Amino acid sequence: MKEYRSLVLTIVAIFIVTLLGAYFSPSFTTQKTYLELFMAFGGLLFIFSLVIIFLSLGFQTFSLYMAIVLAVVVALFGVLGAVILVTVTYIVWGSVFAMEILLFDAGALSAKEWFEARYTFKTFKQEFYLFYPMLGFVYILLEVLPNIMKRESVINFSPSRVLKEMEEILK
Repeated sequence: MKEYRSLVLTIVAIFIVTLLGAYFSPSFTTQKTYLELFMAFGGLLFIFSLVIIFLSLGFQTFSLYMAIVLAVVVALFGVLGAVILVTVTYIVWGSVFAMEILLFDAGALSAKEWFEARYTFKTFKQEFYLFYPMLGFVYILLEVLPNIMKRESVINFSPSRVLKEMEEILK
């Protein structure tokens, strides 16, 4: 943990110096420039933090691809474009993962094979917690709302049950 201490202190120092520059600026234009720089640093820190999270979760190939694409997007469209790209990627990837979990819970053999081909239990559990909000959203969107509109009973979905079943399957 000591090796990360200097990295964290450097990042904090960059933000502090940038804010001090904004505070002690002689003109509004200079202050605005420092605040825009502060926001750009924050956006870049967010993006690189997400890439590090993807990498630490074991998505080496994906994180390399995402880093290259993010670099291109930042160069072309700026930090806002990269934030939009990361958000869209999370939504799309999380939706696919959540749909596969719902299919698995419904007993689809193809979903079981999909998880067995792509995951160990450790990587599954990491993605499970990473995309937990998407699980609830997709469950409401694909199961609850259509069943309420058709006045049918809602299928019982238990994420903890799915996690226990996956622990047995993906040893």
